Amino acid sequence: MTQTDLPSAPKGPTGTHPPVPAHTGSTATRVLGIISLLGLVAVAVFGLVISPPDTELGETIRILYMHVPTVSVAYLAFVITAVASVAYLWKRTEFWDLLAASSAEIGVLFFALTIFNGMMWGKVTWGVFWRWEPRLVTTTVLFITYIGYLVVRSIPAQTRTRGTVSAVIGIMAVVNIPITHKAVDWWRGLHQSRSVLGTVDPEMQGTQLFTTYLSLTVFMVLFAWLLMHRFRLAWLSERAADSGLEGAIAERRAEAAGTTGGQRDGAGGAP
Repeated sequence: MTQTDLPSAPKGPTGTHPPVPAHTGSTATRVLGIISLLGLVAVAVFGLVISPPDTELGETIRILYMHVPTVSVAYLAFVITAVASVAYLWKRTEFWDLLAASSAEIGVLFFALTIFNGMMWGKVTWGVFWRWEPRLVTTTVLFITYIGYLVVRSIPAQTRTRGTVSAVIGIMAVVNIPITHKAVDWWRGLHQSRSVLGTVDPEMQGTQLFTTYLSLTVFMVLFAWLLMHRFRLAWLSERAADSGLEGAIAERRAEAAGTTGGQRDGAGGAP
């Protein structure tokens, strides 16, 4: 997605902004949507039917097919937020601000799913949904940080001020990702540490490995689809707000002009 990849709509009376948002769809989003839908069906078939149980983990291996892509997408979304935040502080353009916010929202969604399926894994593996071990502590801090980012963005403030504060938080928050990722290596905990690319067990092979990478690929495509729609929705919302503000100003000016004209007419008709 580029700065020119924005939805088009007829311009308003002032010739500056479209008066009413039309939609967030395009040929690209429709293609990505179809690929995502078919991919999710394939992941469900491979993950629940074709892929065999693991020799050690048994049926719980199927949770991994959800856990790996959700955490990977969440990390990617948060990194995009940080990069876009840096770009916003440099360029001061609306594009980067909206991209950072849109990516953060989707990242929080996928990270919440990560925590949920991680809890399911913990219940089966450890006997409890949650234990305060190093990986889960740093995960909690990371999740709360990005929740705070979204809260800051929801506070009424000037656009530039909101964008600047949010950008600083978005840059600082991403530092916790490598800490969370390496927590199992730096501190002793219950979470497994053996991995390929930090997420996939290197002993996995055959259908299990294929299903894992299939789900990872499909969720990346799904993320791209969601990000494009959320960014465009944010952009259209800003345009609608601008149009509403311009309309309100025009109405107030018309009212003021009418009041002034009435007073002049009254004064001219007086004896």
